[in-house]
Amino acid sequence: MSDKAILEYQGKKYEFPVTEGTEGELGINIKTLRSEAGMITLDRGYKNTGSCESAITFLNGEEGILRYRGYAIEDLAEKADFLEVAYLLIFGELPNKQQLDKFYGDIKEESEVDEEMKKILDGFPKAAHPMGVLASLTSALTAFNPGSVDVESEEDMYKAIVKILGKFPVLVAWTQRKKNSLPLNYGDDSLGYVENLHKMMFEKPGKKYNVDKSVIEALDKLLILHADHEQNCSASTVRMVGSSHAGLFASISAGISALWGPLHGGANQAVIEMLEGIKADGGDTHKFMQKAKDKEDPFRLMGFGHRVYKNFDPRAKIIKKSADEVLEGLGVEDPVLDIAKGLEKEALEDDYFVKRKLYPNVDFYSGIIYRALGIPVEMFTVMFALGRLPGWIAQWREMRLKKEPIGRPRQIYVGANLREFKEVSER
Repeated sequence: MSDKAILEYQGKKYEFPVTEGTEGELGINIKTLRSEAGMITLDRGYKNTGSCESAITFLNGEEGILRYRGYAIEDLAEKADFLEVAYLLIFGELPNKQQLDKFYGDIKEESEVDEEMKKILDGFPKAAHPMGVLASLTSALTAFNPGSVDVESEEDMYKAIVKILGKFPVLVAWTQRKKNSLPLNYGDDSLGYVENLHKMMFEKPGKKYNVDKSVIEALDKLLILHADHEQNCSASTVRMVGSSHAGLFASISAGISALWGPLHGGANQAVIEMLEGIKADGGDTHKFMQKAKDKEDPFRLMGFGHRVYKNFDPRAKIIKKSADEVLEGLGVEDPVLDIAKGLEKEALEDDYFVKRKLYPNVDFYSGIIYRALGIPVEMFTVMFALGRLPGWIAQWREMRLKKEPIGRPRQIYVGANLREFKEVSER
């Protein structure tokens, strides 16, 4: 196979090297295209443009494959916990017992948030969207940790990483407690990362905290499944902002804002809103499945199919089992969740959906689980952000260690040509 790609335009030929990834993916390196040919590429949304070479996550949408650092998502979800996966994504290898114990301990040591952060939280009205609150609080961490991270120092980089991993769950919990008018609290050092998060979110004054084991396991799996997803909108945002040498906290805050958009992190919220709409209409799932098949009907079935996965979403297969266990274990009686189960059953049996591979995706099941756990719908994307945190950290760290240049896309200008300025009296 030739290691060169040839572009021919107006009788001239230009050669560009071809880069091959470890999984056989090919990319044409067009670094010299503008200097040699006076042209750039135009790729709206960067759908066919590689912005970097990364060793973090491999995704094959056609075959339904997702791997973190070479490990199948199925194995990680079954055998690892969230912080093991976080360590793997960020540092490249699964930790041994000593490394993992130190990681746990260091994160716990950094889990206290400055009391003055409460004043910032108090400044938000109760009606503020949790994602806006979380982005602001994350950015505010910079004010309480003003020193810049020396990326040449492994120790400095490590300290910044455990700080954000330790403090972020507190910010998530405080964001929910603000929404629910509950007093702010801190964690419990005797609990694991995910159970501690759950306690901070749901513990009520004067009441003993209890939680079903299946709930913690489901949450742990959901966080693992959302931990990274290659160069998506928010990951690319973190890398772009970080490429200016903005700090880790500022870059993560930018990623949160990118995730906030309904086309990215808001999909599981959209699922519940759709189910609520079906309930309000009478709850006839068959009617809405027929509407979904009608191209003339504006109704869209949320949580089915995926922009990247053209076959099935491997994460959905994993989390479906947890969703079934949580609903059964908690004995939740909720007509909205009954509607969800009805839609799932019809989609898995209907030839129209089966032939088009429109299966329930991870957003469908995560929305169901979060609702069953009593997490407000506005908090769904916040939970997504907590899961995606290790991936953002890994992307930022990789970009900085590789000394990647500042991101600066080009454009094709389609505006007015040179115009003569006229004084206001002549316009």
